[in-house]
Amino acid sequence: MEKLGKSWAPMLLSVLRIMSGLLLLQHGAGKILKFPAGVVPPTFNLNSMPGYAGVIELVCGILLVLGLFTRPAAFLASGMTAVAYFLVHAPLGFYPILNKGELAVLYCFVFLYLAAAGAGPWSIDAIRRK
Repeated sequence: MEKLGKSWAPMLLSVLRIMSGLLLLQHGAGKILKFPAGVVPPTFNLNSMPGYAGVIELVCGILLVLGLFTRPAAFLASGMTAVAYFLVHAPLGFYPILNKGELAVLYCFVFLYLAAAGAGPWSIDAIRRK
């Protein structure tokens, strides 16, 4: 069983990157492209913290899905989600389950892991490395 786990680990790293990138991308697409409709409040302003976050989510989401410049994109996304947690969720209480910040914390550490581990074999970064 151990041998099977090691052989799939690089591919599962790519799957983790692609799926987390797609999830981040939908946050940015909702804010910036207004797709899917109804995600962003009508008072949304691009020149605001949520607007800046939307740009980071959209650009980094695309880069992560493609596996292009994965390490810097993941590092930026990790920092952005840490800021989101501490500015939006943490003031509402200590426990992430109560302040609704568990998704921001999880994103932060997944993206931090991707910044350290890289894109995996199914990526443009892997093709560029060859």
